[in-house]
Amino acid sequence: MENQTTVTEFILLGLSSDPQLQILLFLVFLVIYLITLAGNAVIMLVIRIDSHLHTPMYFFLSHLSIVDLCYSSAIVPKMLVNLLAMHKTISANACFTQMFFIFLSGTGETFMLSIMAYDRYAAICKPLHYVRTMNKKMCRQLVGVAWTMSFIDSLVNTVLILKLHFCGSNEIMHFSCELPPLLMLSCTETFKNKITLVSSVLFIGVCTSLIMLVSYTHIISTILRIRSAEGRRKAFSTCSSHLIVVGLLYGTALFQYMKPSSISSVILDQVFSIQYSIVTPMLNPIIYSLKNKEVKTALGRIFKKKSSSQLL
Repeated sequence: MENQTTVTEFILLGLSSDPQLQILLFLVFLVIYLITLAGNAVIMLVIRIDSHLHTPMYFFLSHLSIVDLCYSSAIVPKMLVNLLAMHKTISANACFTQMFFIFLSGTGETFMLSIMAYDRYAAICKPLHYVRTMNKKMCRQLVGVAWTMSFIDSLVNTVLILKLHFCGSNEIMHFSCELPPLLMLSCTETFKNKITLVSSVLFIGVCTSLIMLVSYTHIISTILRIRSAEGRRKAFSTCSSHLIVVGLLYGTALFQYMKPSSISSVILDQVFSIQYSIVTPMLNPIIYSLKNKEVKTALGRIFKKKSSSQLL
């Protein structure tokens, strides 16, 4: 091993080697990234400006938008550069840094969604105690725990990969530095890394899924006991956006990280990775904007105020 050269940079092979297709992909992902930036920025701005949205649900939604911006920005800019570059390289340090932020964002997203599920449970199942339960201190503590746990998970997995030695092929069969394809390039034993990865995914996945499952079991039970159809519709409408987002993220992310190696496919891995790390951050603000009456009303108030001020 001493005679083998240590890898100092990696080659991200990306989605295609066809120049014409790369230009098309560049335009597609550029549009997706711009929509992601604009959509999440608008959500955060509206929540900050409109006092009607200064509630726990929208406090958590603003943090979900921060996570989505971080997630997309950790991956897409470098992908766009590589789609137009002749040499699709990334330094080892930059690669490990990208991996850290991918972990931070992905884990943060699951925690934020589970917190939002608990918030909906408290609002629908315990409405009389909601203000006391979801006070400002509690909201800040929940978000603080989410970011702390995400940071610890990212740090542990990143530190372990820094201990590996890369001396052979430096070609990553992916468009970003995610952990599974990186482990395939290591010249040293990756058993600890794989165990840590699976353990962290299982722990976080089980904990957050359990919170959401229990929360929505109680929510659905409560909604079904509401006598009026209009009441059931209103109650369910407050959860529908969240349920769609959860389905988009969990369905693909869990399959990507927990599937057996025997069914691994480069194309399949990339498709699922694009779904949960690039497309979902773009869709989240769109889903919450289109399906949330309060957000649409807040946007209308802001535009109305802006139009009135311009007329004056």
